[in-house]
Formats: sequence, structure tokens, C-alpha cells
Amino acid sequence: MSLENFMNDAISPWMREEGPNNDIVLSSRIRLARNFNQHIFPTLKKEEELIKITDFFHEEYHGSSFQTYKNFDLIYMRDLSEIKKRALVEKHLISPNLVNENMGAVLMSENEQASIMLNEEDHIRMQLYFPGLQLSKALEEAFYIDDWIEEKVDYAYDEKMGYLTSCPTNVGTGLRASVLVHLPALVITKRMKRMIPVVNQLGFVVRGMYGEGTEAVGNMFQISNQITLGKAEEEIVADLESIIMNLIEQEREARKRLIERSSSMLEDQIYRSFGLLQYSRIMESNEAAKRLSNVRLGIDLGMIEHVSHNILNELMILIQPGFLQLYAEETLTSSERDKMRSTLIRERLMLEK
Repeated sequence: MSLENFMNDAISPWMREEGPNNDIVLSSRIRLARNFNQHIFPTLKKEEELIKITDFFHEEYHGSSFQTYKNFDLIYMRDLSEIKKRALVEKHLISPNLVNENMGAVLMSENEQASIMLNEEDHIRMQLYFPGLQLSKALEEAFYIDDWIEEKVDYAYDEKMGYLTSCPTNVGTGLRASVLVHLPALVITKRMKRMIPVVNQLGFVVRGMYGEGTEAVGNMFQISNQITLGKAEEEIVADLESIIMNLIEQEREARKRLIERSSSMLEDQIYRSFGLLQYSRIMESNEAAKRLSNVRLGIDLGMIEHVSHNILNELMILIQPGFLQLYAEETLTSSERDKMRSTLIRERLMLEK
């Protein structure tokens, strides 16, 4: 398969769309945790109960459509190879935890914008993605999908506590709102280290692009709420949007100062990275992420032309281990992945010419 055809299959259609503030914000996500009122929660690992959940969703929702979300497909974890499961994690369609749940499944819309994980930590974890900073829009759409599911599901709910979940940190709204941001200038100027504690003090957390337990690579950070109880969903989203808008302003100011004070050094750093991506024969993942971040910055600043603005979004997924092995159609060692990664990057950049 050619890289162009592989990319068309591998990259979710919503990832190719433009969104507000997309020079800094790559995506917005809303996730809602829910449980069936009449079934034992998944953390107790009662197999017969977990089967009832997936059977119900297969009967009621497999092949269905809702508003603009067409042809939902129920995919069982037990039917996937380890590489394919890993690729779904790399596309953010499922969580790393669901990979290990043999009785788990995901109900996914055709455009992969909406996915509903089953039998992870909770019976239902529905998530919705939008490009750029569109948290309020994503929340509105997530509510529609939540109502659609609730037409047939009696949720575990308490009048005082709100939605009941396996983990106490999700009780209440069951909401996780998160934004994936690219903040290279704040990292270069070392201001990001000072800002992370401030964000944490406001009740939000800064993680790597794959969320909990992951480190930031390629100057990409996921910022999400920690508090789900005692605040309305709209208030949580508004507070997060306020923090993100502040980070956007700080990042743009940092980029402006870098150009004013260190233009030659910044340009050299960007073009060195561009050259390495175009001609290297071996590249490990952290270096690739760093070089791609520099090139994306160069595109945003107008230093590099005729290269897709979405190249960071695309290649940050395509260079991950699962996708490299899907493209190669075989299991690869670490060193083989480093060679394949550099090859794939070169081929992708050639498509721009």
C-alpha cells in the first residue's frame, strides 16, 4: 500500500479539518463516564455481567447512526491483534486500559469522531473529538450522544452525588474535558515549567499527549480537569477554556519574543530539524517528535512554506509503534522501527512536493 493510501485510511477524517486557534490547539475532547444501574461495575471483573453490556450494545447500536455520526461499528478487543489495538490507542480512539480488557469493546462512528468504550473502568466511556479549541461545541454534541444512549440505558445516578463511577475522581458529572496543545515557544523559553504548577493549583492537570501516565513529547501537552464533583459541566469547560486561552496568549507572545531576540538561532533550529526529517535514515521516536515540533513551529511562523499545516497531527500518529508496524505489515524490532520511522517521514514530506 502506498503511504498516501495508508494515510487516508489511518488518519481520522476529523483530524484533517481546521479548527479555531489550530496553530496551537490540535484537538478538544469531551469524555463522559457512565454505568448501568442494574449491572455490577466492570472493576469487579464479573464476566457474565460484562458480556451482557457488550451484547446489549451490539443489539441496540451496532450499525446504527445518530445525527451526523454515521454507521457506528462495535469492535471487540478480543478480535484485534496487539498491533491493531495499539494503533487505536495511538489514534486516541481507545484508552491504554481498554487494551488489556478482553471483555472490552468500542463502538465507533464511521468518521471516528465519536467513540464509546465499553467495560473499561466503567461500563460506558463515551468520547468526542473536535479539531482546534471547540470544547463547548464538543460538550454540546457529547450531551446529545449521552441522551441518545440514555433513551435505552438506566444510568447509575444519585440525586446528591450525581453519576456514579468506579473511580471516586469521576463521580459527579463523570466529565473529563481535555485539550491537546502545541507549546514549543513556552518550552524553549523555559516558561512552561513555571506555568504547570499554576495550572495544577487551578484544579487542572498537565500530561503528555496520551494522558495519564505519559510524558510530554514534541512540546505537546494534554490539559484536562481534575474535579468532576461540585461543578456543572459547563462551568468545568468554561474554566478550562479560560486556561487554554491564557496559554495561547502566552505561547504567541513567547513566539514573538523568540523572533525578535533570537531569530537566527530559531530559524537555524527549525531548518536543521527540517533537513534531518528529510534525509535521516534512522530516527527514534522522541527525536522525531522534537524535530516535527520544530517544523510545525516553522510552518506556523511562515518560515517553512508548501508543507501541510496538519503535518504534526498526521506524523505524530503515523510514527508511533503500532502504526509503523501496520504500515510495514509485520512486527518490527525497536531498531527496525527507527528505520521505518525515518522512511515514512521522508515519504510523507515527499508528498508535499
